[in-house]
Amino acid sequence: MTSDNTAAAAPSAPEGQQNQSSPAMLARTLVRRARKAYLGSVDKTTGHPHVSLVTVATEPDGSPLLLISRLAVHTQNLMADARCSLLFDGTDIKGDPLAGGRVTLIGSARPTISATAKRRFLARHPEAEGYAGFADFSFYALAVERAHYIGGFGRIVTLPGTDLLTDMTAAQSLVEGEADIVAHMNEDHRDAIQLYATVLAQRPAADWSMTGIDPDGLDLAEPSGLTERIPFAEAVLSPGDARRELVRLVGVARGGGSQS
Repeated sequence: MTSDNTAAAAPSAPEGQQNQSSPAMLARTLVRRARKAYLGSVDKTTGHPHVSLVTVATEPDGSPLLLISRLAVHTQNLMADARCSLLFDGTDIKGDPLAGGRVTLIGSARPTISATAKRRFLARHPEAEGYAGFADFSFYALAVERAHYIGGFGRIVTLPGTDLLTDMTAAQSLVEGEADIVAHMNEDHRDAIQLYATVLAQRPAADWSMTGIDPDGLDLAEPSGLTERIPFAEAVLSPGDARRELVRLVGVARGGGSQS
């Protein structure tokens, strides 16, 4: 068993600059790829742990997003006590589930009025469009304090919350241009997206689309529910950076798929 409880003073390096098999990198990727997680809240009546299944997305910095109704028990619990945990299960349906990866994020979840929350959540969950505007539904963001990553037997690591987040200090222009970048890729460069999914990520051919982009990588999804994460080699901080990296990744895919 290993443990790393040292608080990070600075944000982590971009995914493409990290060891691809580091616990922080694996935990980040697990969270970025997820469409669902298990929410543990504090029952406002009994104080017992209350666990429920929720759909999730992420903000550009990697903070988890929820879209939940105040009529739900877990929302009422959060309104009384914002402390909670989110378990992201990356284990496969085959074999021993305890041998796979999973990460629990610990922190506090509160309503958010972030300008990117709705767009990024609905890009990951287009089926939520029908109820996202209901008066009883609100977007919540998890402020991550720490994470507990398990990568199988004997690989257990506690990480500071900063290890799960991306430094967005110089990336405001990318955030502002994200919607246009995603729309442009989905409308005009579907062939490139298919290469990202089938060659770089080794996923089956499908109607893949881009759902988001951030300094560390891009997110893909297809109609049956499969998702994928493509890391960048270097931090992408602007639309210009994004264009260069997206073109580079096409070249990598056409050349055989190795990003090294």
